[in-house]
Amino acid sequence: MTLNICILETDVLRPELVEQYHGYGRMFETLFASQPIPAKFTVFNVMNGEYPPADAHYDAYLVTGSKADSFATDPWIETLRTFLLERYQRGDKLLGICFGHQLLALLLGGKAERATQGWGVGTHEYSLANRASWMSPKVETLTLLISHQDQVTSLPQNASVVASSEFCPFAAYQIGDQVLCFQGHPEFIHDYSRALLDIRQQHLGEPVYQKAIASLDRDHHGITVAEWMMRFVAQGTPPAA
Repeated sequence: MTLNICILETDVLRPELVEQYHGYGRMFETLFASQPIPAKFTVFNVMNGEYPPADAHYDAYLVTGSKADSFATDPWIETLRTFLLERYQRGDKLLGICFGHQLLALLLGGKAERATQGWGVGTHEYSLANRASWMSPKVETLTLLISHQDQVTSLPQNASVVASSEFCPFAAYQIGDQVLCFQGHPEFIHDYSRALLDIRQQHLGEPVYQKAIASLDRDHHGITVAEWMMRFVAQGTPPAA
């Protein structure tokens, strides 16, 4: 069975990064091509008002990261909230990364806000609180590339923590077999993280920038998380007619 995934792209890349990296939708397609679960992807940039046809069916909807704040009230964000709530209420599977992780938490009864901890950048390690069947291959601790100044500070009532750290207590969560979200960026590669850090160097400040650059020497589990997400979607998904 080939999974059919809708990627809801919630940003456009900075002009100087577009030629090499294209967009978050493309970055996710590249990431998922490296994991073993057969899947096909359709990308819609919701920031530009693009959405799937009303009669389209997907095995899951993935909400990407964004420079925007998940708690902002821009019209495109409000439209996306309505769309995602409708998908949730009809039982569709939802995946969220960074902005998507925060937006889904907010939408379903949690809280997301500017983090008092400040910017999270570079490579970050998390403890795993959950050892679900879809978490294959197994890892002892989870390491991901990150870039965020907002965090989920309260989970939806029916959510359970998957990964956490002292810096980011709600770094990944799930709601039953329907919602799975990660604060980190499995789709990032080291070169893209370094480019973002260089662009934001002055804003971040030299100590935060240098620590983040040094952390890029570490590997990360982006491909592992990609497989986890596809296994999460595949469990309980009926075969195509």
